[in-house]
Amino acid sequence: MSAFARLLATRGHRVSGCDQNLGAQTAGLEAQGIPVAAGHAAAHVTEEPFGKIDVLVASEAVPKSHPELAAARAAGVEVRPRMALLGELLAAGPSVGVIGTHGKTTTTSMIAVAMYGAGLDPSAFVGGNVPEFGGNARTGTGPFVAEVDESDRGFALLGCETAVFTNAEDDHVGGELATYWSTVEEQHAGFARFVAQSGRVLFCADWPGLDTLCSGAREQLTYGQSAGADYRAVNVRPDESGTTFDVEFRGERLGEARVSLPGTHNVLNGLAALAVTHLYGGDFDRAARALADFHGPGRRWEIKGERGGALVVDDYAHNATKVASAVQAARQTGRRVRVVFQPHRYLRTQQSWPRLADALMDADEVLVLDIAAASETPIEGVHATLITDRMTQGGHPNVHYCPDRAAVVRDLRESAQPGDIIVTMGAGDVYRIAEEVVGGSA
Repeated sequence: MSAFARLLATRGHRVSGCDQNLGAQTAGLEAQGIPVAAGHAAAHVTEEPFGKIDVLVASEAVPKSHPELAAARAAGVEVRPRMALLGELLAAGPSVGVIGTHGKTTTTSMIAVAMYGAGLDPSAFVGGNVPEFGGNARTGTGPFVAEVDESDRGFALLGCETAVFTNAEDDHVGGELATYWSTVEEQHAGFARFVAQSGRVLFCADWPGLDTLCSGAREQLTYGQSAGADYRAVNVRPDESGTTFDVEFRGERLGEARVSLPGTHNVLNGLAALAVTHLYGGDFDRAARALADFHGPGRRWEIKGERGGALVVDDYAHNATKVASAVQAARQTGRRVRVVFQPHRYLRTQQSWPRLADALMDADEVLVLDIAAASETPIEGVHATLITDRMTQGGHPNVHYCPDRAAVVRDLRESAQPGDIIVTMGAGDVYRIAEEVVGGSA
């Protein structure tokens, strides 16, 4: 929502909002001249503290009984779904919409950064903070690059000029919340519909099944390491801080590229960014230089600092595929991999705890925190120890359930040593542990 606020304000609209908990993000909006009220109340609509409201924009995560939504409907104020607003922005001109279960934020960021480096002056709408843009949005005169989140089922009503399709799995499936789909088949049909309503699709050739979901596209292009991909990463050379590779387009070499984030998944994300920039006529070498200088959006392999010679990193990985990719990225550094994992949501843990446990097995040490509820009601029998017990039974020698977060911070500060990489993983507030390990006294 804050990215929408920034985009609309820079386009001349008067924007205001509210948040239950004011923090750094809302302070940034205030600094941009966008007033933010504390808490949620009907008075924000009825008493118009910031002036008359023409449109109230809300995400599907906001319950229909919310006092501001009820007040707006009673007052005849238009209530516009968040995804409908995104659809208007995508339809307004040349646009790139990034869809998929994993990698949307990083890929969207990389596309915008590569386009910017190539001189295409994109606008951007990202689900994370991009240091190069000073936030999660950018306004430019070029193509509009947007992360399109499948957790809002309204995304299936949209389309764009170029759909970038990273992968398709089963996240946000099976719950009764507004941000969940009933079945994975229903969600994947939403992906297929978005693709069919777009001008063309660029999809990952390395991910099985995407070709079927893209069969209704007007024009299909592929990227990946697979033989036959239109845009292909070849001669891939990983090192401890990233990966260098060559890019080919239909067998013709475009040039050398680098992503300064470890992990095979980031090679694919970077390749997608360079492919999109090439499709829009951007200079490859300039785009590649910008990509090499990019160290990722906030909470995506974000280097927090060091403690006792150990590298401390935070990552948003919260489902099995993302966790496995983050562990693989950590292994690529050549360091001893020490993971602090915070399971996210009871339903997600119930659905995937065996896969989460298996994804963590390649780490040298794993500390598992209590589940971050994210407003969900606890489910009987669903507990972090499901993960640790399975890992222990699977033969992992160094996995522990850690309900005492202060003890985790203290132990990591005392035991960190050169040659370690400490990675906090999860979509909750586990990043605070990384910050405390780096920032606390010895």
